[in-house]
Amino acid sequence: MAKFREMFTPKDMTQGTPWKRIVEFSIPMLIGNIAQQFYNTADSIIVGRYIGDNALASVGSAGPILNLLLVFFVGVATGAGILVSQYFGAKDREKLSRSIGVSITLVAIISIVIMIVGPFIVRPLLNLLNTPDSIINWSEEYLKIFFIGIIGFSYFNILSGILRGLGDSVSALVFLLISTALNVVLDIYFVAKLDMGVGGVALATVIAQGISAILCLIKLLKMKDVFDLSLETLMPRKDYYLRLLKLGLPSGFTHAIFSLAMIVVQSLTNSFGEMVIACNVIIMRVDGFAMMPNFTFGTAMTTFVGQNVGARKMDRVDEGMRDGTKISVGVSTIITIIILVFGKYLMMLFTNTSELIELSMRMMRILAVGYIAMAVTQNLSGVMRGAGDTITPMWISLITTIILRVPIAYGLAYMTRSESYPVGRPESIFISLLTAWVFGAIITTIFYRKGSWREKALVDEEV
Repeated sequence: MAKFREMFTPKDMTQGTPWKRIVEFSIPMLIGNIAQQFYNTADSIIVGRYIGDNALASVGSAGPILNLLLVFFVGVATGAGILVSQYFGAKDREKLSRSIGVSITLVAIISIVIMIVGPFIVRPLLNLLNTPDSIINWSEEYLKIFFIGIIGFSYFNILSGILRGLGDSVSALVFLLISTALNVVLDIYFVAKLDMGVGGVALATVIAQGISAILCLIKLLKMKDVFDLSLETLMPRKDYYLRLLKLGLPSGFTHAIFSLAMIVVQSLTNSFGEMVIACNVIIMRVDGFAMMPNFTFGTAMTTFVGQNVGARKMDRVDEGMRDGTKISVGVSTIITIIILVFGKYLMMLFTNTSELIELSMRMMRILAVGYIAMAVTQNLSGVMRGAGDTITPMWISLITTIILRVPIAYGLAYMTRSESYPVGRPESIFISLLTAWVFGAIITTIFYRKGSWREKALVDEEV
């Protein structure tokens, strides 16, 4: 029983064999990330099966706008995770408590702003993206419901991020599994039983994420032996806000770059018509699962490095990087093989339309090998972020996304125009993404070996 309870407590990753600590931390988080991805996948399967391919396309068109407006939460969650892991590793209770408190307060402020502003800018953004008339109303309905209920999403992400920074990935997993199961049940009830359409899918997600957030908060309130959560620690503190934003904004900006690129490329995708839009949705859902180990090990490396930097154990940082990269690349290689062999059956989960299945599989074959490259990028970027260098990964994202992906996508589309493909071949979208991934891995490796991230290997001089 004691061993079972120990699973739900903060983990000190400054002790023990690095690869074992990384794997122990990563497995619950990987299961949790798969569960979170299941949110979107369940939405897509239920929408595609019960409403139709156009409804599936409408959810996909909403994605880039949703991601863009969530940049702030990505930034705060990243900054909070780094602060929490380093102060926890340094055993500094006061700074750990204040970091958690100001993070919670800042998320409340951002959530209220998005709840007010979000619904008013949805329609103009959808029009700006040339969203087809056949799906624009569904996309608008989905986004408005999500933004009105944004507080559940925002607090789940920040609070689960704090739990992971403390080394407790198991509690976040359990809470996420509960809400995922609820999300699926509500999806089916709202869409199949009550015939609420795309709006029912959004409402189910909002409710499920809200419950996740409440469970995370209850868990944190019970950790009185690790940190203090009181009115005093929740009070705004300029120095902590600046520290949090300094670490988090580059990651938020990186997310914004990806989102803006997705919006620009989504405009190109929309020009190909509903079939290619639906194909893109299916691929992105499969991609979400394929990319999950990469993001998981990247986050695990951030926590591992953060705690060991706080404890001033840089030799463990190097050893952990080598172990983490080997594991991440190995897992991605296996996933790539699975996609190439069984990908068609994955596509059949989303639609019965044979033309859409074949189109999706053709595009997926283009992307498959890129997951191995992304394993390297995410792992090394996680190391740099954990040490406090969030600027370098941001610049790499800027180069690969803005300078490479977007121009290549539009350039290839322009060069492949024909009578059969008046706006170009849809393969251009996915070839550009593969190119960005491969070059991203090369550039990240170069900057990691350069080693300038080591100079930022402390949150502040007091650690």
